Amino acid sequence: MTENWWQKTVVYQIYPRSFMDTNGDGIGDIPGVISKLDYLKELGIGCIWLSPVYQSPMDDNGYDISDYRAIAGIFGEMSDMDCLLAEATKREIKIVMDLVVNHTSDEHAWFIEAAKSKNSKYRDYYIWRDQPNELSSIFSGSAWEFDERTSQYFLHLFSKRQPDLNWENPKVRKEIYDMMNFWIDKGIGGFRMDVIDLIGKEIDKGITGNGPKLHEYLHEMNQATFGSKDLLTVGETWGVTPEIAELYSDPKRKELSMVFQFEHITSTYPKNGNKWESGELSVLKLKEIFSKWQTLEKGWNSLFWNNHDLPRIVSNWGNDGRFRNQSAKAFAILLHLMKGTPYIYQGEEIGMTNFPFVKFDELNDVESRNWAVVAREKGWPEEKIMDAIRRIGRDNARTPMQWDLTENAGFTTSKPWIAVNPNYKEINVLTDLSMPNSIFRTYQKLIRLRKENDWVVKGKFELLESADNVFAYLRNFEGKKYLIVVNLSNEQNIFESDFEIKNLLIHNYGIVENINSFNLKPWEAFACEIK
Repeated sequence: MTENWWQKTVVYQIYPRSFMDTNGDGIGDIPGVISKLDYLKELGIGCIWLSPVYQSPMDDNGYDISDYRAIAGIFGEMSDMDCLLAEATKREIKIVMDLVVNHTSDEHAWFIEAAKSKNSKYRDYYIWRDQPNELSSIFSGSAWEFDERTSQYFLHLFSKRQPDLNWENPKVRKEIYDMMNFWIDKGIGGFRMDVIDLIGKEIDKGITGNGPKLHEYLHEMNQATFGSKDLLTVGETWGVTPEIAELYSDPKRKELSMVFQFEHITSTYPKNGNKWESGELSVLKLKEIFSKWQTLEKGWNSLFWNNHDLPRIVSNWGNDGRFRNQSAKAFAILLHLMKGTPYIYQGEEIGMTNFPFVKFDELNDVESRNWAVVAREKGWPEEKIMDAIRRIGRDNARTPMQWDLTENAGFTTSKPWIAVNPNYKEINVLTDLSMPNSIFRTYQKLIRLRKENDWVVKGKFELLESADNVFAYLRNFEGKKYLIVVNLSNEQNIFESDFEIKNLLIHNYGIVENINSFNLKPWEAFACEIK
């Protein structure tokens, strides 16, 4: 296996709006990220995935870009970005930029010109039709918006203010590659590629994800931009299978380093795929999914529970009440000792939870607000709608980072753009840093284990038979065996084995002595080297 820096490091995702505000406008900014680099260095991460900070009208909080080579004023200036790159480099931390190239903002200069006339030289930068087909927007409703100026419809797979780019146009692709090289020349550490599986779409055939030209485009991108550089590239690919993932991440194909697969996340979705009707976690299903992905032979895994689009794992799949501490650590231990590159979403390392939304007015997320309108039209009662949003809505991940016990959790000195979770006086960085056995310290130790032990990176994965709600696996490396056992439930469970502990590596309760017939406490998790 070829060794790359991104196989031993852990990536930390920052959602800039909600991370740290330094100018008192209630919105996080790039100087705020710079001010917390020493904290991230202490945690041990080696890479930051920075959600979009480009110029944007913020219809979708920055995922609607109006200028790829400018910084949004709410986040700072390009000089702040240059400073962040320099200061991160001093601390041996790389910065991965969010690459949003399936669509732009409707305020991008290309779209403004394209919309003026059918004869515009930018018209073919986007996708236009005289009549819409039946494609739906991921943000609810039709994927087509009628533009009276030229009496045609344009495609938007997301918000109507996010028109899709036409990747079949080679001029579009060249513009994108030139922009990527602009950022590479600035010294970034790579790209996280937003909904990249949609760029090969064939609209008239109803194909959006994993279109026939997708891998041709990615190979071309690789060769035109990052292919000769030592960069991390990870694609967001919601519908990917292990077989398709290997097409993206097999080094011989010269496409990407890895992809985000979401099969474990969507395992709680009903058959119709409607995430708003998600059910309970099945640990049996989770074991099956991870075991399948851990045996990838030609590619590389990304490992994650949370991101800016997902509710907090400790609330939805864990226990954010009595066992918040234990369940947060259990999910961390389970994930970080698998094969792949782990991603931590801001606040995950201190066990931040979902927000107790009560009123519709508290919501900011365009997806949640659009879906609520559709749900009302279908006859959903208001409380059922709010309950679904409390569990699934993206705003759960976007509440401000909880730094300390001061007003607004130390995030801002003024009114924050979205409310701080009221539990910030119990859950915050300052408190976690003061405790030797905190959730933060567990993440810190797991990151150190990966850095210092090749078995975490290279060891083979072997799922073990265990009780339904117990996830147990081995990592085998150079004749040595490492056992990871996690009880993913509020009840006690028995773990039985013939193993004998040689060295306990990490534990979320205390001491483990005999694992031949071990009565696991609720959410108990440990890892050890075995004889």
